[in-house]
Amino acid sequence: MAIHASNFERSGNEQTGPERTVVPQQRRLPGERPRRGQVMTTKVGLRMPSGASFDEWEQAGRQLSGIVDSSSWWLGDWLVFGKDHYVDRYQHGIRAVGLQYQTLRNYAWVSRRFAFDRRRPALTFQHHAELASLPLDQQEMWLDRAEQNRWTTKQLRRAIRASRELEEQTGTPVEPVRRLELPGSRLRSWHRAAEQMGIDFDQWVMASLDTAAARVLEDLKDLPEVRGLKGVNELSEAERPAAISA
Repeated sequence: MAIHASNFERSGNEQTGPERTVVPQQRRLPGERPRRGQVMTTKVGLRMPSGASFDEWEQAGRQLSGIVDSSSWWLGDWLVFGKDHYVDRYQHGIRAVGLQYQTLRNYAWVSRRFAFDRRRPALTFQHHAELASLPLDQQEMWLDRAEQNRWTTKQLRRAIRASRELEEQTGTPVEPVRRLELPGSRLRSWHRAAEQMGIDFDQWVMASLDTAAARVLEDLKDLPEVRGLKGVNELSEAERPAAISA
C-alpha cells in the first residue's frame, strides 16, 4: 500500500528535470474518505482505509517514517543553502515560513558535517547526528559498524559509550593525531586504491606520503639554498604523525 497524494495537485511552480520540486496545493473536499487501498494525507492528518490489513498499515508507517527522517536532511540542507546564499536575509526567510531556528540550526549542523556522498541511506538522520561531533575517520568507522550490525540509534549510542568507557578503564594514552579534512569522494578512492594494493588503508596512506616526500626531498637536497636546512631528508619514524585521519 502506497501513501496516496491525490488529495494534492501540482501547482504552476513545478520544475522539470531530475530534481523536480513539486509544490502541493490541497484540493480535498471536506469529509472526503480515502478510496479503497489508499492512504490519504492532509496538512492536519492522515486517513487509513477502513479495510487496511496489518501489513498495509505497517508499510504505510514505514513510508511515513522515511519521509520524517528525510525531512530532517531536507530542512538542514535548506538552511545551509540559505546561510550560504542569503547571509543578510535567511533569518527573515525562516521567520516567514514559521520554522524554529534552533531546530533548523541543529539539522544544518549535521548536514554540514556529512556531505551528500557520505550519508548512509540505510541509516537514519539521527544515526548521523549521534556521530556529527566526532572526527571524520571515527564517523566513518561507526557508520560502517552501525550499518553492518543494523544498530538502532540507541544501540549505536550504547556502543560508543562502551568504547569510551573501555578507553578510560584501560588508560590507553591518546596519541596526537594530525587531522586532514578531505572530500568523501577522495577518501573513498583512496580506500579503493589501498584495497587494490592489498594493504591496510593507514599503511597505504603512509607509504604514499613517504614516497611523495622522498621524491621532493631528493630534488631539494642538491639545491644550494636548502643544503643547510635542518630536517631535510632526516624525517625519523618517531617524528612522523601517529595517524592521519581523513
